Amino acid sequence: MDDPLIVGAWCSGFCNGEAQAMSTAVAAGNLEELLEKAFGFSGFRAHQEQVCARVTEGRDVLVVMPTGAGKSLCYQLPGIARGGTTLVISPLIALMDDQVEKLRAQGFAAERIHSGRSRQDLRDTCWAYLRGELDFLYLAPERLGVPGFPEMLAKRPPVLVAVDEAHCISHWGHDFRPDYRMLKDRLPMLRPAPIIGLTATATPMVQSDIVEQLGLPGMERFIHGFRRDNIAIEVVDITKSQRADAARRLLSDPARRPAIIYSLSRKHAEEIAETLKGDFPVAAYHAGMTSDVREQVQMAFSNGQLEVVVATVAFGMGIDKANVRTVVHVGLPASVEGYYQEIGRAGRDGLPSRAVLMQSYSDRRTHEFFHERDYPDPGMLAKLFEELDEVPRPKEELLDKLQMDPDVFEKVLEKLWIHGGAHVDPDERAIRGRTGWERPYAEQRQYKHEQLQLIARYSEKPVCRTLQLVQYFGDQEDSGEPCGICDICDPDEVLLQQSREPSEKEAAWIRKILHALSMRDRQATGRLFREEFEGDLERRGFEDLLASLVRAGYLTLEEDSFEKEGRSISYRRVCLTYEGSQALKTGADVPGIRIQQRIAASSATRKRKSKKSPAVKRELSALYEEASADLVIALKAWRLKEARRRRIPAFRIMGDRVLATIAAARPSSDEELLNISGFGATLLKKYGKTLLELVR
Repeated sequence: MDDPLIVGAWCSGFCNGEAQAMSTAVAAGNLEELLEKAFGFSGFRAHQEQVCARVTEGRDVLVVMPTGAGKSLCYQLPGIARGGTTLVISPLIALMDDQVEKLRAQGFAAERIHSGRSRQDLRDTCWAYLRGELDFLYLAPERLGVPGFPEMLAKRPPVLVAVDEAHCISHWGHDFRPDYRMLKDRLPMLRPAPIIGLTATATPMVQSDIVEQLGLPGMERFIHGFRRDNIAIEVVDITKSQRADAARRLLSDPARRPAIIYSLSRKHAEEIAETLKGDFPVAAYHAGMTSDVREQVQMAFSNGQLEVVVATVAFGMGIDKANVRTVVHVGLPASVEGYYQEIGRAGRDGLPSRAVLMQSYSDRRTHEFFHERDYPDPGMLAKLFEELDEVPRPKEELLDKLQMDPDVFEKVLEKLWIHGGAHVDPDERAIRGRTGWERPYAEQRQYKHEQLQLIARYSEKPVCRTLQLVQYFGDQEDSGEPCGICDICDPDEVLLQQSREPSEKEAAWIRKILHALSMRDRQATGRLFREEFEGDLERRGFEDLLASLVRAGYLTLEEDSFEKEGRSISYRRVCLTYEGSQALKTGADVPGIRIQQRIAASSATRKRKSKKSPAVKRELSALYEEASADLVIALKAWRLKEARRRRIPAFRIMGDRVLATIAAARPSSDEELLNISGFGATLLKKYGKTLLELVR
């Protein structure tokens, strides 16, 4: 499909193609009748009807509704009602394939265009589109960058354009995709079709950026449905080594299964699945498995053969299993958006379900490490920028000049390229780009770091878990009431949390907090800690005491912020309640206080852990020394050819470390390819067969 000659042939065949009629085939008032006739549904879910009516009328809308709320119908029904082909732009191949299969099963003509399909299939799909034979055509966003392809689509304009996973267009979104940035320039030629953007995870800031990046300031926003009052959320502080046993205890009750356990790494997912396999049917699922194995696991879970799947975030997209009773996170997620999307896979049948988050301070340190790796210090990008000029410089020459770690340098070059500070050709020769890249990069880097702080604060904040999530996403019509069933609202019903009475010293500190606030209320938590406790009490212990006082109703916490150097800095104020002020007058220990305990690893576990040697990361030079020189040359030549074909820098095809590891390891199967760090299912699907042939 990327072949310009093929695109040219399609275009030349339809230079005089007839325009698609844009008149509305079904009036908005008849949508309910069409809903039953075309989709077999007797009625709309909450908030769907208003969205469908506005899109059918031809309005541009942005829909932010949680996973499982029925967003797909919000473009599928209007597309059928408007009487023509609906284009759906989606970044996920698996989700495209799943949606097409479901639509075909319902009797609709649906097709998709992405890198996983053959040239002949793509050719046939485009002819079917131009002949007006399709109800739905799904596209990967990078297809719109292929010369001539948008013009081909415009020969028979669609009746509706749906931008799925719309948060990907925003630098502030949790899964930003540069390919989405071209939509603003491509969408006008597909007009007058209305545009609908859809996502399950977009804060008010991301929503505004989506609207701006699409170039549609008049977009109506529908932000609904983020309250899930059937999901009881619990957060427990527990060390990593204890989480598998805690998951076993939690899921030992059959009523808490089926369940999904989310892990932060492939290795941890496999370890937990191995630990649990003697208790109930369980399997691991991650991007390091072949597509056939992943499909088998997904199918077995969907039909009930597996009761538990231990997965990385790769699992869940397109999963429509209504009776998942429990979602467990055995590690702090990277963002609130990702966390909310994952717990939303529980209880879609509306029955009582539970989401349990196991976390500890060490999880934050892990995320901080990856943040520093993925978003290098701006000063490093500035050094590279200053080194560049108008003369193309090979990547190797720049690396030698700057004396950076090769892995760090590759990330620095990539970030500078993304933000326009460098232009890099497929041969990885770089010239200086535009100025002004510094601020956007610094803002994005800071924003990503703030996402880690927000999810950490969510885990600590003693405020109704559901209410925090609803407020985070800016739900337009929420009641603002506590859920009544989470660990904050109903601590007596927790499953894993452990609590205890405060010690004599803690009781004295509790009274000290209340007294300080009675003298000066609404203090910033940081200031209160520094002035009253620094040197006597660790900050985490102080936060535990505040949380206990909030749960007991003696304090409340308020969010506040101030501006500094153009950035908004958030912090918390702590406020004394009437009950808290009355407790001071008793002259005795403050009643009703329970301190949440951290579930720590046993001493034996810690001892075993301390004997483990840290893994040593081999230098790139060592990997190349182990590899055949001919194979390295062949792999680099293939990578360069692919980069030139796709008109992107070679490091966007595959990084140097991955290429060097393939050359050194000489994998002979899909499984061995997937064992290479940084080589996942997407690369396997695109390039696995070619790479194995090169190695052979």
